[in-house]
Amino acid sequence: MSSQGGATKGGRGKSKSSKSVTRSQKAGLQFPVGRIARFLKKGRYAERVGSGSPVYLSAVLEYLAAELLELAGNAARDNKKNRIIPRHIQLAVRNDEELSRLLGSVTIANGGVLPNINQNLLPKKIGSKKGEIGSMSQEF
Repeated sequence: MSSQGGATKGGRGKSKSSKSVTRSQKAGLQFPVGRIARFLKKGRYAERVGSGSPVYLSAVLEYLAAELLELAGNAARDNKKNRIIPRHIQLAVRNDEELSRLLGSVTIANGGVLPNINQNLLPKKIGSKKGEIGSMSQEF
């Protein structure tokens, strides 16, 4: 039996009626395997590029994108927003240990910074000791 759909006789060529199946579909990926293969060849990273290399790289990039979008979506939901903005991506990256290490030297445009106030800058507790009136910073 021929494994190609629509072919009545055995043979090697594609039948006219069969629909083309992309390498991304074969691998079960959303990221474009063919385009990444083209980039790998055009970039001249190596003399030759194996057939599994672009599939593997596509899968890795898709996983990273999915992970980042998941965390950014959670950050957006925490801020009661339906749309992910660069601020949400920044919060997602900096609050995740592994992504923060991966993107440690990356600047995200319009991302802002993590909310963080040094303990020394916060006002002292009022009335922590008995008999004390006001904070220590008011005494000269």
